[in-house]
Amino acid sequence: MRLFILIALFFPLCASAGDYLPLSTTFKGQAKFQSIARKALKENWGKLPIGERMVRVARELEGIPYKSYTLEIDNHIESPSVNFYGMDCWTFFEICLGFSRMIETQQAAYHPKDLLRQIEWTRYRDGKCKGHYLDRIHYLAEWYVDNKKRGNIDDLTRKFPSVRMHNKCQEMSILWKSYRYLKHNPELRIQMAKQEKRLTRMRVHMVPKHKVAGIEKYLKNGDIIGIASANDGGYCSH
Repeated sequence: MRLFILIALFFPLCASAGDYLPLSTTFKGQAKFQSIARKALKENWGKLPIGERMVRVARELEGIPYKSYTLEIDNHIESPSVNFYGMDCWTFFEICLGFSRMIETQQAAYHPKDLLRQIEWTRYRDGKCKGHYLDRIHYLAEWYVDNKKRGNIDDLTRKFPSVRMHNKCQEMSILWKSYRYLKHNPELRIQMAKQEKRLTRMRVHMVPKHKVAGIEKYLKNGDIIGIASANDGGYCSH
């Protein structure tokens, strides 16, 4: 296993979440959300460094089942979404980050749409969801590149001993039957394959496994660590 390391330092949000699907579809687990939000307000988490905020949120999410494909919420319309009933590795860190950014702005109370706005800002290319499935960033390596370009994160990978990866992105177009939108919209598969060709040409670097021990002391709470894949399909396995 190889390691691909970046640190996320998030800055103020300026986008608004699109209202394409009803909240009952896009936001699952409002009771859990409100419970964490109330605790964050009571303990003034918003004043903590963002890395510490992320740890506080992560601890509140302990015990939530691992669940894949929680973003596949419709056959056609794409919308920012959150699910507190089940998460995978990506949606887990997304919620930790989005929640931490949300509570940085002091409010008397927080609402589901506040978190959805934060999710939209980082999940979608250029921070905007226009209702199209391909607005969403589907490969973690591109998420790093897009959010760095917009000033949302600081990429530390090249500051460490690193090498360029030469993986081929093709997982989405090969495993299209696993994705609700791709399964019901054959034309999206062609467009997805074109995106994958573009992503395959990206310059992506990773820290080799035998170098990891030497950089561990530089890692901090809030750093987002992607585990680089040794196989074609994508750049990161987790």
